[in-house]
Amino acid sequence: MTASAPQTDQAAHDPTTAAPKRVLICDEMNPGNLDFPGFELEYEGNLPREEILRRLPDFDALITRSRTKVDRELIDAAGPRLKVIGRGGVGVDNIDLDYASLRGLLVLNAPESNNVSAAELAIMHLMAAARGLTRSDAKTRAGDWDRKFLGLELKDRTLGIIGLGRIGSMVADRAQGIRMNVVAYDPYVPESKFERLGVKRAATLDELLAQVDAVTVHTPLTDETRGMLGEAELAKLKPGSIAVNAARGGIIDEQALVAALNSGHLFAAGIDVFVDEPPTPDHIFLHAKNLGITAHLGANTVEAQERVGAEIVDRVLAALQGDVSKGAVNAPALDPKTMEALGGYLTLGEKLGRILAQLLPGASDIEVTFRGDFPADPTPVLTSVLVGYLSGSTDERPNMINARALAKERGLSVAVREQTDSPDYQTEVIVKVTEHGAKERTRTVGGTVFGKSPRLTRLRDFRVELEPEGYILIASNEDKPGAVAKLSNLLGTWGINIAGMALGRAQKGGQALFTLTLDDALSPEQLEAVRALDVIESAYLVKV
Repeated sequence: MTASAPQTDQAAHDPTTAAPKRVLICDEMNPGNLDFPGFELEYEGNLPREEILRRLPDFDALITRSRTKVDRELIDAAGPRLKVIGRGGVGVDNIDLDYASLRGLLVLNAPESNNVSAAELAIMHLMAAARGLTRSDAKTRAGDWDRKFLGLELKDRTLGIIGLGRIGSMVADRAQGIRMNVVAYDPYVPESKFERLGVKRAATLDELLAQVDAVTVHTPLTDETRGMLGEAELAKLKPGSIAVNAARGGIIDEQALVAALNSGHLFAAGIDVFVDEPPTPDHIFLHAKNLGITAHLGANTVEAQERVGAEIVDRVLAALQGDVSKGAVNAPALDPKTMEALGGYLTLGEKLGRILAQLLPGASDIEVTFRGDFPADPTPVLTSVLVGYLSGSTDERPNMINARALAKERGLSVAVREQTDSPDYQTEVIVKVTEHGAKERTRTVGGTVFGKSPRLTRLRDFRVELEPEGYILIASNEDKPGAVAKLSNLLGTWGINIAGMALGRAQKGGQALFTLTLDDALSPEQLEAVRALDVIESAYLVKV
């Protein structure tokens, strides 16, 4: 037997000479071309779970849609060969993302592929609701030729869009095409995007609801958006309005929507998504008045299916060759040396970004200043700040790979400054965000790392020292005795415990600021009661 020559580095990275990478596509889609040099792609739509479990150890990547549950059992069955999981479409609810990350698996999706189809479906539901399409269809099929029903023209009416991301922007464009006026609420989008789209900005959700004839939601489903249109919010719509949800089930409260339809407060509604899918035969939507329903068809067009299949295959193959620049849902770990040097700063950066996203969510500019001598190049910390600032405000989940691209897409201008000296700490990260509008507003926070533990060191121009954890109540007042005592007594009457406290002031007798770390959140009513105290000038609650 003759020994073969060792493989060169070039050959090891050349997919045409190395052993082929194998990809299993186990759910129905249109994957397009399956013939790629250096890869073996096997497409078997609706492959039974038992077969996936049996065959997966022989593959380097798995591509699914929403059908296959990529849980611990499946990930463990894959063994060490599996490196990439691709999800055709937007959501990754069927993938145990935390466990996949723990196992070092890269998870990708193709969120842009169905944007046009989803936007068009929302407009279809809007128009069908306005003209009573599903109602007339059902009556005509039942032999009732009802020509007395009066629909609504949409021209010159006002559409309210909640969430002005990719899909919401497309809905705005199409609504303007049928001569509707468009107003949108999205605190995370800068003023420049509203101006570019020709969309009026609503400062609050209540402001939007009070002025629209129809409302459509286009946000991710998060703790913040779940049930955001409930009984109280729907009641603020004009009588005879229309509601549409082609985004995620639960953003509009299901019980409240049916009640508003049955009472006649809403003229009609269109729904493409349910909290639990598929719905049971006794689901309240199936028996509601003037409600048009589709079976989560937002991505189901020939064109979208062609795009989603081709895009996720392209991204998975690129990732197997080391290019993870597109579609990454979870970020692969930084190299151990960088993590060891900057781990605490990466955590700090994300926390600073998350705080600012709650203090000033619609910023146009973000500036990060690195002060002092960092143990390694602090550039990754900038990215972690963006991850924190964008969390919960985009259709995609921000991470260390995609955060900069998402910031650019949102119109967020990013600047970096470096100062060799840090007057108060060995190192300090200071982040300032600016919102340009009729009145320019800025917010600034800063922090450092003690050992490996992040510390909050600056809020506005005030020095503080606080561990950024849990709920933080930020209050300002005149530097006079009694403010902290009054606030503490009020919190005590609600049974809310203070876990930590930090005080700061610019000068004696001037304005002062104090922060309280709380064990529990404050309700909106409790926060207003805090602001009503005669010793408090302003108060904000942030969750870190």
